[in-house]
Amino acid sequence: MILLRRLLGDVLRRQRQRQGRTLREVSSSARVSLGYLSEVERGQKEASSELLASICEALDVRMSELMREVSDELALAELAESAASDTVPAPMRRPVLNPVSVTSVTGRPDERVTIKAPTEAVDVVAA
Repeated sequence: MILLRRLLGDVLRRQRQRQGRTLREVSSSARVSLGYLSEVERGQKEASSELLASICEALDVRMSELMREVSDELALAELAESAASDTVPAPMRRPVLNPVSVTSVTGRPDERVTIKAPTEAVDVVAA
């Protein structure tokens, strides 16, 4: 099972180490206890959005960049997990945005119109 808190902690640790900074420096700058930051980096604690914002600020990293890196790690972990179990996850269903047909008899603005929406969308997945 993939744990998001572990992936997040790994990315935070790598960001800190790339900058050559210690846990003590970052925890002090983020106003978070050294022990708690250590547990977050090891994936033992779930970090709140407020705590993540504080850590990102201390590391001078945008939260969107952090999340993008976590997302990339998660995608790789999911692929590895599915390859190990020989199953491919089903694609997510997305709505198809087709034009909507409108029927009007006289074209007057106060007239009732009938709107026909698409019945069902089909996803195609390339192998």
